[in-house]
Amino acid sequence: MFPYEDEFIVTDQLAVAELKHYVENESAEMPSSKVQFILNVKPEISNASMVEFSMTCALPLKYPTVLPEITVRSSLLSRSQQIHLNSDLKTYLMQNCSVTTSNAVQSEDITFTRLWIYSHHIYNKQKRKNIIDWAKELSLSGFCMPGKPGVVCVEGLQTSCEEFWSRVKRLTWKRILIRHREDVSLEGGGHADIQKHRKFSTLEEKSFDAHGARGNHMDLGQLYHFLEEKGCADIFQMYFGVEGH
Repeated sequence: MFPYEDEFIVTDQLAVAELKHYVENESAEMPSSKVQFILNVKPEISNASMVEFSMTCALPLKYPTVLPEITVRSSLLSRSQQIHLNSDLKTYLMQNCSVTTSNAVQSEDITFTRLWIYSHHIYNKQKRKNIIDWAKELSLSGFCMPGKPGVVCVEGLQTSCEEFWSRVKRLTWKRILIRHREDVSLEGGGHADIQKHRKFSTLEEKSFDAHGARGNHMDLGQLYHFLEEKGCADIFQMYFGVEGH
């Protein structure tokens, strides 16, 4: 089915090994990792209307009784086109591809999630690049405030937010945690509903008048006013234990 080496790429060989061991040994423990792979799809004929794209797929442990997690990417699609496409794909899977005997699972709603992540500090340039790149890949919006402390907010589809968090927490940190999360069920929701709940248009890095000898400490007062403008002022107290002003 995939004659070329770069068409089908397994991204987690350990998960495949765990699954194979589980299948071949009845007494083996349930695998702990999702099987993840990438399909790179290229049109066989040259056509301006046909676009090369890749699909990042993750098969949950209970697949196929629960839906696969699929994200489509293409350098030829704009960010808004990718957000729209992935939102519609999620809706299609929910409405047409549920394989389960549970009516409750069949009628599962799309969930919009916003994660508020706290880190002791964010200095490393590669980590900061990863945060921006992963958010773009997963069609997430929000912001990242580098320095000490470090603050990251991401919002979008629940599965995309959880994939972002699973990647970020694997990096080396002095301390990092989800300080607060918001989940909103969108009954039959699609692209328009997701966009309506966003407080940020994209994910960008925000610095607020850095001061100090190394310029690594942020002005939390300016952070508060930024959150206030976005309708998120209550988050400040959750992060820092004091009311902003």
